[in-house]
Amino acid sequence: MRHRVAHRKLGRVTEHRIALLRNQATAILEHEHIITTVPKAKELRPYVEQLITVAKRGIAAGGPQLLHARRTVAKDIANRDVLKKLFDTLAPRFAERPGGYVRILRAGVRRGDAAPIALIELLGSEFDPKKAEAESDAKSGKAKEGGVASRLRRAAERVRGRKADSDDGGAAVHERTKAPGRSSAKPRQTGRTGGNKGS
Repeated sequence: MRHRVAHRKLGRVTEHRIALLRNQATAILEHEHIITTVPKAKELRPYVEQLITVAKRGIAAGGPQLLHARRTVAKDIANRDVLKKLFDTLAPRFAERPGGYVRILRAGVRRGDAAPIALIELLGSEFDPKKAEAESDAKSGKAKEGGVASRLRRAAERVRGRKADSDDGGAAVHERTKAPGRSSAKPRQTGRTGGNKGS
């Protein structure tokens, strides 16, 4: 029995486990939601909540305590942009909240090995995958239409380079499909000519 043994080992040695938690903490603070296995999510939640609490206390105290809190968190969060986001955006968001900054939502099982997976997210950043996909399509300037068939058609058009053909009815050949330096009037000769067999 593993009575009074504190944390999950996650099948890793100590250094690997700490590196895993630091990387996942950086990812969740940067993107505000990640998908991982349930045991990793359960280990990650108190780790991230402690980082947010240290940042909150540093901001509330100000002065040298703020610098100390920033350096304490920087031991675990190496990315300076994420560290800035934590102290400028995330910690003030949770200033009035006494704890519980992270939510774990079970999301079924992983396809390859049937491991239980979970969506872990910060409160106040409720992640909707359909909304995120629509926003990314809006940013790229594409409108979502139809189902699988239309997506396959668009992918095939991108591969063939015929996106411009749809504007003029498909009659013209796209410039990228022409071979460079050849004119369409003169056909290409293939094979040997009959006169120079000896050369």
